[in-house]
Amino acid sequence: MELNRPAAITFGQGDCAVTQTTLADQVVIEGIGVHRGQPARVVLHPAEANSGITFLRTNLPNGRERLIEARHTSVQDTQLCTVIGDETGASIATIEHLMSALAGLEIDNVLVEVDGPEMPILDGSSRIFVEQILQVGVKRLFAPRKMVRVLRPVRIEMGNAHAELSPYDGFRLDIEIDFKNPAIGRQTYSFDFSADRYRREVAAARTFGFMKDVEALWKAGLALGASLENTVAVGEDRVVNPEGLRFPNEFVRHKLLDAIGDLSLAGHALQGHYKAFCPGHKLNVMMLSALFSDRGNYAVTDAVRRPARARGEMVMQPAAAFAPEVN
Repeated sequence: MELNRPAAITFGQGDCAVTQTTLADQVVIEGIGVHRGQPARVVLHPAEANSGITFLRTNLPNGRERLIEARHTSVQDTQLCTVIGDETGASIATIEHLMSALAGLEIDNVLVEVDGPEMPILDGSSRIFVEQILQVGVKRLFAPRKMVRVLRPVRIEMGNAHAELSPYDGFRLDIEIDFKNPAIGRQTYSFDFSADRYRREVAAARTFGFMKDVEALWKAGLALGASLENTVAVGEDRVVNPEGLRFPNEFVRHKLLDAIGDLSLAGHALQGHYKAFCPGHKLNVMMLSALFSDRGNYAVTDAVRRPARARGEMVMQPAAAFAPEVN
């Protein structure tokens, strides 16, 4: 499924040094949260260089507002979605699709203003976030882009699921899922990252859920905003949505979409190879915790851009590391 890119966006692919980015203008998006079913209004504000992705949670009791950094250290829950929050109890749920869209478009600095406890689910993918951002365009900033460069393999396991993050010349994801349900089965997807490929191959992949789980989720006060308009519903042996799937392997593509969003909580773009079997939000965030648990695992670098030999695309290449830490 293609997403049209307007002429307004400029990625500066010919640049040798890679500079940070932000939005060219404000973006306003409204919808409902998939779990609580409550209306949510999101305003994406341009932000200065080196400010990163920060959420501003408004409409808290007594008119309070709280800033929450989009970092793995802010994650409070990963059971059904990725939730970030702080010590005061302020939180924002289901951030992974927006985070994936921002990472997929290589946007480094945004202030995300949210007036409720959950991000809007929209169509269940990151497509609408991508489309709205591309409508206003992306602005280059006069500061070098930073990357987290993986220096040695890091492996984690959680039950049957496992993942490894290893050194790589670029950013690559190899995702594999295996469900007993015949409508999904075993699927794999390999993805050498570029913003253009993300837009074309990943952004439109929707979240999915099983019909057999719906009643239990409702009783728990969850999935109150889920519908066939924002979720691929899977029955005992088939997809329930009358329009079917957007991609034959939409399920694994959405897992990859989620992984890109969760891994962007590293604070900077990753340079490494993420290989995961049956990943979920918890496994993705665990990987970041394992990566940053030892300074020998990574280094922060300035990024430069060079031509890719095999794909005819431009890829990120780190400059010399200046320190083995995240700023």
